[in-house]
Amino acid sequence: MTEPSYVAVDWGTSSFRLWLIDRAGQVLAERRSGEGMLAAANAGFAAVLQSHLTAVEAPDHLPVLVCGMAGARTGWVEAGYVDTPAPLSAVLKQAARVPQEARDVRILPGIAQRDAGAPDVMRGEETQLLGALGLDAAGEALVCMPGTHSKWVRVKNGTVEHFSTFMTGELFSVVSRETILSLAVAGADDAEDVASFKAAVIAAYKAPAFVANLLFGARSRQLLFGGTPAAARETLSGTLIGVELAAGLSGIVPKAGVTLIASGRLAVLYRLAFDALSVTVNPIDADEAVRRGLSMAAAAIWTK
Repeated sequence: MTEPSYVAVDWGTSSFRLWLIDRAGQVLAERRSGEGMLAAANAGFAAVLQSHLTAVEAPDHLPVLVCGMAGARTGWVEAGYVDTPAPLSAVLKQAARVPQEARDVRILPGIAQRDAGAPDVMRGEETQLLGALGLDAAGEALVCMPGTHSKWVRVKNGTVEHFSTFMTGELFSVVSRETILSLAVAGADDAEDVASFKAAVIAAYKAPAFVANLLFGARSRQLLFGGTPAAARETLSGTLIGVELAAGLSGIVPKAGVTLIASGRLAVLYRLAFDALSVTVNPIDADEAVRRGLSMAAAAIWTK
């Protein structure tokens, strides 16, 4: 039977993912739950982690490496930040050890952009970048990382030079649930309306200053010309993603195109959005990227 080497954890604001990893880097067991930072702050980080370690029968001596919001100021133990310009190799060297734990538990730092004109922070995405690009990546890369808070990152020769956060996912949730537009999407089924989505992406990309008007159009178009709740939902989604792409693609795009680190439904939506704009993308699965990043960090920390 393959022997486990360490435990990798991606601990976000609202999600928890754990992998039991062997010496060859293969996944022996996996756990997922909604016990993110917000839930764990109430239940206790150590207790939440131990419940999942017990479930995968992780030996008591096995070390644990964590990335994400568990290292935030309001998380388990603050892991600090590496400041931009931030070599991804520096992330490997500044892991914070959780005190008063019998096993060796380390939390990777985030990256901070201490620019008064464009202050920004990331936690967890730096590990995905590490896994997707590696330490010795030559040249320039423009990386899009969709999510509740999407990140657009410019990396040059393995160093994060600049990044921007867009609250696209959170805005979609609020707009579709807490505004008049909730009436337009009420009762929407799982049916996809690719045409409506792409049209909204293109319209918002061309005129991002009209975003508030374009969003309301999902409701007025439905009232005047008909249309399904699913079409309205795709219009809202496409509009917000189109505005994000207008900003993210506003600078120089490398000849190789955009590196897209995403999984599941978001990977599908963003590939459709880039396709609508005829932008080349290089897709990388987000789960695989974060596991590779954690694996590289674990090797740097515990391999002598």
